Amino acid sequence: MTDRVVLLGTKGGPAIRKGGPNPTSHLLIMEGRPIVVDCGIGVTRALVEADLALNQLDLIFITHLHSDHYLELGPLLHTAWTSGLATPVQIWGPEGIASYWASFVKAMEFDINLRVADEGRPDLRKLVTCHEFGPGTLDVSGVSVSALRVEHPPVTDCFALRFDTPGWSVVFGSDTAYFSPLADFARGADILIHEAMLMEGVDALCARTGNAERLKTHLLNSHTPLEQAVQLAESANVGQLLLNHLVPIDIPGHGPAEWKNAVSKLTSSVPVTLGMDGLSVERDK
Repeated sequence: MTDRVVLLGTKGGPAIRKGGPNPTSHLLIMEGRPIVVDCGIGVTRALVEADLALNQLDLIFITHLHSDHYLELGPLLHTAWTSGLATPVQIWGPEGIASYWASFVKAMEFDINLRVADEGRPDLRKLVTCHEFGPGTLDVSGVSVSALRVEHPPVTDCFALRFDTPGWSVVFGSDTAYFSPLADFARGADILIHEAMLMEGVDALCARTGNAERLKTHLLNSHTPLEQAVQLAESANVGQLLLNHLVPIDIPGHGPAEWKNAVSKLTSSVPVTLGMDGLSVERDK
């Protein structure tokens, strides 16, 4: 498999709207090894569309336990299993991910037991191993991974992830307010994938909810405006900035056209690419 990163879901937040993108998920192929980072709604179909056979799942990382980042983790693994998955899969996530997985397989106990007995499948519960991590270097066999706790209140365990291989490095910023230590963490990376917020659309987005003021407070405290995301990428001297977790991206007057216009007006020493579902960036040879 060609080393590449694929943005599978690029909208911020859990809501899905007709014609809009899916919530957050990514596929990273590094040294030919498939790595899934976050599992929002739509990740299973998006992986198939990205030409990854589901029975090839290997490593899955969850950056934090907001639903738009892990709601489809269980269904992804179960669907992969019914598609022929028979090799071990590792889940890496913050504290609480093991409880999620245990609860999921308990809820699916009837179906799992039935398919093991009736179809001769290996036991899904024995194929999947959960690892809960904190900041620092992660002990992942065959892959160099490090984690940085970022600013995403009220979630404490929210982590940026850096994947390194000789000659190539990719950083996922996760959900975060502007956080200057992330620049040091991402320094010199080939690709930084970072969230972005279009400030002129925040009030319109919040007006669609029944809790506008509280949502706006959360967004302002916990997420990064577009211009600050670019500033951080420049500080980190990365090779390329991919914008994802776009807020908002799927409401009238604040959609792809407005984002493209905003990005076109940027002045940046770092190439900036607006994320869209299915966007694939290959490793430079």
